[in-house]
Order: sequence, then structure tokens, then C-alpha cells
Amino acid sequence: MTEPDRHVTDATPLLAVVGGGQLARMMQQAAVSLGVRLRLLAESPQDSAAQVVPDVAVGDYRDLHTLRSVTKDCAALTFDHEHVPTEHLQALVEDQVACRPGPQALVHAQDKAVMRARMHELGVPGPRHALVHDAAGVAAFADGVGGFPVVLKTTRGGYDGKGVWLVGSVEESRAAFEAAATADVAILAEEKVDFRRELAALVARSPSGQAAAYPVVESVQVGGVCAEVVAPAPGLSEALATRAQRIALQIAGALDVTGILAVEMFETHDGLVLVNELAMRPHNTGHWSMDGAVTGQFENHLRAVLDLPLGSPQAREPWTVMVNILGGQPEAGPLYDGFPHVFARDPGLKVHLYGKQVRPGRKVGHVTAYGDDLEEVRDRARHAAAWFRGDLGDESE
Repeated sequence: MTEPDRHVTDATPLLAVVGGGQLARMMQQAAVSLGVRLRLLAESPQDSAAQVVPDVAVGDYRDLHTLRSVTKDCAALTFDHEHVPTEHLQALVEDQVACRPGPQALVHAQDKAVMRARMHELGVPGPRHALVHDAAGVAAFADGVGGFPVVLKTTRGGYDGKGVWLVGSVEESRAAFEAAATADVAILAEEKVDFRRELAALVARSPSGQAAAYPVVESVQVGGVCAEVVAPAPGLSEALATRAQRIALQIAGALDVTGILAVEMFETHDGLVLVNELAMRPHNTGHWSMDGAVTGQFENHLRAVLDLPLGSPQAREPWTVMVNILGGQPEAGPLYDGFPHVFARDPGLKVHLYGKQVRPGRKVGHVTAYGDDLEEVRDRARHAAAWFRGDLGDESE
């Protein structure tokens, strides 16, 4: 009796991923464990994920023909970023491509005005807001929310602090409208929330409706960029944590999200949570889960996209802290040179480098530490990230 041809009988799914950044790179790590193949649409062969995914197409995600070519014979399409034109995704759905998340869900992460309108319909709490068309509109909005400062955001395209302005006067708002005109996008005005801290509620949801909620985390932002994440959020009451998770699950169900949904929130001083923004892909605030949860966000994202049973989102240890490695001092040398020190000093540390060229302030990796003493765990993660950045003072401290 001859052995069966395993290439025929054990064919594994092929997933298309748009975007070649670090999120797609870390999807590949999860795909290897699951025995799933990825086909990547990258902008350059040097992209972070293009360095580790064997099947790479280089092209423009804004070109429908390219998208159709990449998704040919794929079980599903998912995303490293949310910038694919909505009309192209709708065309792919008409071609019977399983877009996960689909365009009717993803548009709420692509367009902040659409998202705000839908959150209002669902009764989800958020900042007061309005579309504004000129400086006079900003002045009227500010008057309605108690005065300046107010926050202005481009409705599409902003991330990591880009496309966001905190303005203290009508005059300061003009720069936002100039940028919006150049990018051909609208401006959304939001009240400046007096918040205690920023939180993130991360959930995974499959097409069959199964969902899993990760512990609610605290996100520390520096200059509009996520610098540090603590899981779970220290001092967060069980009631408020449950409230945040329920909001995230409500949004995922109402929008029919497939994959990971990250809901960024403000915790106010009077004990409320307000939804800030949505991301429908693995998210920086979920990177801690790669090493700190039973099933990391990247594996659960792929499980959801394939409609496989989801894995446990439970934390492995009482505390996990993730600190981003941001490009820093030029004299720090190659990132790889940091390994001997951080690994020798802390064998329990986890380091993930993204294969990206180092530039000041750019996310080039992250470190994760975990344990039962929050301050110790936080210090370990911060020290390692600072060492890679070349930004440490006296080593004896």
C-alpha cells in the first residue's frame, strides 16, 4: 500500500495579508505554529514582514487588480493596516473573497466620522464630537463643549499621533484644515476629555460569533505613540473592567467584526469609560499577549479569520508589561548588539525585533516581562527597552 500524497490530502489554508509591517511579521510567527501559509502584499521587499514570509507580492494596496491577484486561491484576506480603499474591499467581496474583517465592519476603523455616528446609534459612550468644515465650525463646536482646547482629527489616515491636533484657538485650527485639504479628507472635532488614563479592551471574534475577551490593559502614550502597556490595568475595578470588555464585545458583535478588535478607551476621573478609537487588526496594546497570555492576539486573529475555535485569552502571570523599543540614540549601535546585556541581565525577558531601519521615535521592536510584582516587572521591561534605545544613565541605578 502506497503512502498518500500529503501535499494533496493535508493541504493547508492560504491567507492573504495586505501590508508588510510588524503586525504581518508577527502573524507569520503564529501562522508557522498553526501550519498556515501566508501570502503577503508588501510595498517593498525590505518591509518588516517581507523579510520572513516566503510568498510575497510587491505592489500597491490601492490598486484593485493587484488585490485581486494577491487574493487568488486564498481562503481569506486579512490586514496589517486599515488603509485599503473601502470600495476595493467591496469589489473583492463581490468576487467571493472572504475579507476578514469585511468592508462594512472595517470602514468603522477607517473613517472616524462613520465610527462616531455608529457608536452613537449603539449607545456606546464617547466624547462629544462633530464634523467641522472650517475654522468657524471649530469655534462653534468649542463654544458648545465649554471652550478650547479641542481635539481635531482627520477622518481617515491618521495613526500614532499623525492627523491629530490639540488646538487652543481658532487660529491654531487652520493647520488641520490645510493638512486635510492636501489629503482630501474631512475634519472631526472632539471635546478634550479630562481622563485619568488610557485603557484598551481587546477581543477576538470569529465569523460563527464566538468571541474571547483579553484582560483590559493600561496604555501609556508619549507624543501620541504607545510607549508602554500594563496587563491588566493596575487598580481597575472589576466592575469597570467588565464594563469595558462588554463594550468591546458589543461593538464586535454589532459591527460583525472578524478577527481582533482593539477598542481604545479613556477612563475618566468619575469612573466612566469612553471609546476613543477602534482598530480591527492585531494592535500594539495586545503585543503583551504574545508572551503573557495563553493564546496571543496574533494566533487568535488567525484562528478567527479561519473560523477555528478561539484560544484562551487568560494571562499566564499576575502582571505583564510590554514596552516598545523606539529608535533612539545614533551611538547605540545595531539593535542586535543589545542582546548580550539584556539576556544576561534578565533571562526571563522576551524581545521581539521587527527588522526595521532604526529612526528616532520609530517602533522597531518591543520587550515583554512578566511576574507577580508589578514594579519589578515594569522596571525590567523599561530597562531593556532603554538599553536598546541607548538611553540609559548610570547602570548601577
